[in-house]
Amino acid sequence: MFNEEVRFSKALKSIARDQELKAYFQNSKELFPIFMKGANRFVAGETRKEGIERVINLYNKGYQVSLEFIGENTTTAEECMLAKNEFKKLINDLGNKQMKATVSFDLSHIGMMVSDAVAFTNLEELAKEAQKHNIQLMISMEESQKTDKILSLYKRISNSFSNVGITLQVHLNRSSVDLIDLLKTSGRIRLVKGAYQEAEGKYIPRSEELNKRYIEFVSMCINSNHLVSVATHDENILLDLKAKGFLYSPNVEVEMLDGVRPDLLKSLKEDNIRAKVYVTYGSEWYLYLVHRIAEYPPNIYTFISDMIEQNN
Repeated sequence: MFNEEVRFSKALKSIARDQELKAYFQNSKELFPIFMKGANRFVAGETRKEGIERVINLYNKGYQVSLEFIGENTTTAEECMLAKNEFKKLINDLGNKQMKATVSFDLSHIGMMVSDAVAFTNLEELAKEAQKHNIQLMISMEESQKTDKILSLYKRISNSFSNVGITLQVHLNRSSVDLIDLLKTSGRIRLVKGAYQEAEGKYIPRSEELNKRYIEFVSMCINSNHLVSVATHDENILLDLKAKGFLYSPNVEVEMLDGVRPDLLKSLKEDNIRAKVYVTYGSEWYLYLVHRIAEYPPNIYTFISDMIEQNN
């Protein structure tokens, strides 16, 4: 079964960036409403209002929250400005509600595909706005060919803003060196296994070796007294970290995607472990959804069940 899940995950990743397939689903009057019903468990909706409503509900239940306006690979300065303005409004809305929340985003959504200058200008504006409202920012990690540029922009902003964190994909071979470098910065490090399809030889596939490496990375962060987000749904990893006492450290939070293993996250919260839910909204949900199923293949059962049950 494990080999079939790996095969299924790879197949999904291979179609995640198929723009024709994405357009077909999103422009289909018949398929779009059905797929959106299946996506609703994993995506709060298409509007900021729906995203904020979802995180308020979770926040009131005692969870930490992170919210993202979905999007990436924006190719014009005008579109990047629109995305930046949406994030700025999101920061203000959360701040006005006095929520200690995190706002997450891809740098390719706010300018990196246009130029480093555009990306940094927009990033700096968001960091200043977030600082005013006691909001944390979390930069997501993207495909490995973007890693150098993302880390460079992050290190530059971290010199002035401690409220900006960075995501690291544990499965990339290079990440052991990158982590040592990132431990010198002050922002929170969000550790994920990695959801992108990469070239053979650049990464460690899903395996016991990768699980051990993940635990080692968490240990390095804790031993350095560094803020860390344990962003995984892998119950075996979490149980191991819990047994070691790592999850009870005040610098540690466990983050899971909205709709994925809520039972497990709830049990951790009830055990006085900082539990965070990662919520998304926006119309660009196709890529996000495909990656979420690829990252945790059993999500496909939930997705299909939701589509069928909501149409009955």
